[in-house]
Amino acid sequence: MNTFDELARRLQLQRTNTTTSPYRLLPVWRKYLIVFVAAFTTLPITFASTSLFPLTQEIATSLDSTASHIQIINAIVLVLMGCSIFVWGPLNKIFGRKRAWLAATVVFALSTAGTALAPDAGSGPSRSTGLAVFTAMRVISGFEGTFFHIAGQTWIADIFEPTERGTATGFFLIGTVFGPAFGPCFAGIMVTYTTWRAVLWLQVAMSGVGFVMSILFLPDIRSNSATSSKHKKPAWTPLAVLKLFNPTKTFKAFLFPNVLLTDIACGCMSWSQYTLLASPRHILNPRFNLTTPLVSGLFYIAPGVGFIIGTMIGGRYSDHVVHKHIALRGGLRLPQDRLNSGMPMFFGVIPAAQLVYGWCLHFNVGGLPVAVVFAAIQAFGLLFAFASLNTYCAEALPRRRSEVIASKYLIQYTTSAVGSAVVVPLIDRIGMGPATTISALLVLVAGCLSLVTARYGITMERWAERKMPRLLTE
Repeated sequence: MNTFDELARRLQLQRTNTTTSPYRLLPVWRKYLIVFVAAFTTLPITFASTSLFPLTQEIATSLDSTASHIQIINAIVLVLMGCSIFVWGPLNKIFGRKRAWLAATVVFALSTAGTALAPDAGSGPSRSTGLAVFTAMRVISGFEGTFFHIAGQTWIADIFEPTERGTATGFFLIGTVFGPAFGPCFAGIMVTYTTWRAVLWLQVAMSGVGFVMSILFLPDIRSNSATSSKHKKPAWTPLAVLKLFNPTKTFKAFLFPNVLLTDIACGCMSWSQYTLLASPRHILNPRFNLTTPLVSGLFYIAPGVGFIIGTMIGGRYSDHVVHKHIALRGGLRLPQDRLNSGMPMFFGVIPAAQLVYGWCLHFNVGGLPVAVVFAAIQAFGLLFAFASLNTYCAEALPRRRSEVIASKYLIQYTTSAVGSAVVVPLIDRIGMGPATTISALLVLVAGCLSLVTARYGITMERWAERKMPRLLTE
């Protein structure tokens, strides 16, 4: 037993004092029904994050705007998705997770319907009304974003044992990755036969179905703090409510180096994910003479399939790695162990696939089949590695689980917004090959940060607690 393992045995960290949730005794079918409902209800918001990517020109024409303006609005929505926990996190604590979840679903559905009802550009003073309504409603719809991700992963942590969470998180992430991957595909098909507004009405319908299933099947689980003190409900005075809306708790998660490094790694991976999804129509149409959104939209099937297979296998494999390390340590489990499962993807599969994809398109080598195959391979690798990162964030600091997951999505969606906004101008400026090389380098950075966390995560966490003792009591 090396010094690191002996140190880990002696540490009395936050995770050792957490109580077992009674919901972990639920039958397996009930647990996975909860995962399915949470994933399906999350699907529309993630669908909305990319579904309008291939429709920017059609929307711009309808609203008398420009494609670049619509792209900027889409990027703003992604940023707001990352910030949504600052609104819905406090509401979650005041009203309970299930009620906040249902309210967020309703607000998203109504704001999406409002976006679909934005009038076409007219003439005279009302010319810009449609664009103003579109912008306002899209912005409001973004404010529900990552709350669904955080609440869904928190449900998983409540009902699954630690050695099962990777698999469960992988299934939950199907809902979060199916939307970004297949949103542009469905949108491209639909706009060929109808208008871009039909895509938004589809999102409203999905939210409605998710709302009904959430009422019927999601449990109303309260946090430990909410159920303590002899089950007395906290008194929500105006001052107490204002304190809940203070965002500093989320930012304090960055004081733990293991959390900060993991969050940055997720941001680097999201750059690669969203730059892959934001640029195909701009890249493929002129190179292969694709003339309709339908054909370029079908391209998204390849990364979509890669995303889904990657997240399912990656989550399962991360659980396998955890079991392996538990056996090696004689029964000791460390959350950071599962990060080792993504190393072959970080340092091999993803950057290699990105370089082949980018430089073959740069020099017009291999045609469309090469682009399709290597888009699928890099998508598989991205979500395979993402599965371990997502689960680790939910496990690293159990008493701060929501804040840690929120900090991850704050960085993740900010980099997604920047990537989706700049990728097309970047490709136009430096070319497809150099642009994908940047993405490959960022994936290598993510791999290095994950490797450091996998080796020294507990040491970094203990250092933060020793240097800042108040972190243990806040």
